[in-house]
Amino acid sequence: MALVVDVVRRLGSFALQARFASEGKLTAFFGPSGSGKTSLLNIIAGIVRPDKGSIVLNGRTLVDTGQGIFVPKHRRRFGYVFQEARLFPHLTVRQNLLYGQWFTPRKERTIGVEQVLDLLNIRHLLERRPGALSGGEKQRVAIGRALLTSPHLLLMDEPLASLDESLKEEILPFIERLRDEAQVPIVYVSHSLSEVARLATTVVLIKDGHVVGVGPPTEVLGRRDLQAAEAMAETGALIEATVAGHDTAFGLTSIRCKAGTLYAPQLSLPIGAPIRLRIRARDVMIATSRPDTLSALNVLPGRVTGVERIGDGLAEITLDCNGIRLAARLTLKSTDTLSLAPGRDLYAVIKAVSFDRDALTRAPLSAEMSNADSTVI
Repeated sequence: MALVVDVVRRLGSFALQARFASEGKLTAFFGPSGSGKTSLLNIIAGIVRPDKGSIVLNGRTLVDTGQGIFVPKHRRRFGYVFQEARLFPHLTVRQNLLYGQWFTPRKERTIGVEQVLDLLNIRHLLERRPGALSGGEKQRVAIGRALLTSPHLLLMDEPLASLDESLKEEILPFIERLRDEAQVPIVYVSHSLSEVARLATTVVLIKDGHVVGVGPPTEVLGRRDLQAAEAMAETGALIEATVAGHDTAFGLTSIRCKAGTLYAPQLSLPIGAPIRLRIRARDVMIATSRPDTLSALNVLPGRVTGVERIGDGLAEITLDCNGIRLAARLTLKSTDTLSLAPGRDLYAVIKAVSFDRDALTRAPLSAEMSNADSTVI
């Protein structure tokens, strides 16, 4: 996908001015609530007209106010998935799905019902009505209906926002499969750092109606000065790595990255599979000498690159571990006791059990691998 956007739109007292280009499989609009993410999505969808600017998808001009071009939304061939599934309650799942396909001429259909049923695992739901579905099942059907329009672009506006954590965990793997297997580019709106870190191949960072960063998540999400306040509790590092091996006797998987080998609870991924790993600052301990008698399996040598006071009694330490950048959140007392300062050599210690499903996931099949391999988020 090649999506190029340069638009301006005033909405009451709010001014949206967005300019970016993306070629990612899943482009995530990330930023705090009220930053303009959904408004920008609706401009791309053709629901809202920009005051001026242009939108080009794969060389096709959808909007160019200077030349008087505005392709109406029904001719853009986009699928749209909202926060709520918005299924027709009087129709079965089968009928809801076929409704999406009905609007696409047969010769232009590139995605079939069988493919959607397998991709989203909803075959067993076909004869049910929406009232008999869970929230996660409704969203999967809504995604399927959007896919069956054979869209040139799939727009998803915080599709997990109305789901509880267990239902989010149910549907996230299907969005990953959609990203990797469906051959339909996605623009995905979210204010959840964990969702974006897990799903995105390109991040468009939006703040106060302006695009303030664009690129791979390993680059963009590291800009501490631009993060949403609600994301700060999740500060950490995002690392691209590969599965190196499995120890079935102890239920562990070894993971290889530039900093060395890490161990995590066993993953059901093949050796060599790319993964994306979040090491949260709150899960990193610091030792000034290599610990020999410690239960934590992951010990990485590194060097302090920065010390920043972030709140009452707290400091954030940034580390360079052979080109991998980590962060550790410590008390000011610990920082002072260990005499931590830029240039100090030390060891970062991470428990294997800290790598839960929210922190460790399969990376996109064509994950962008930055030169630094990671970023502090």
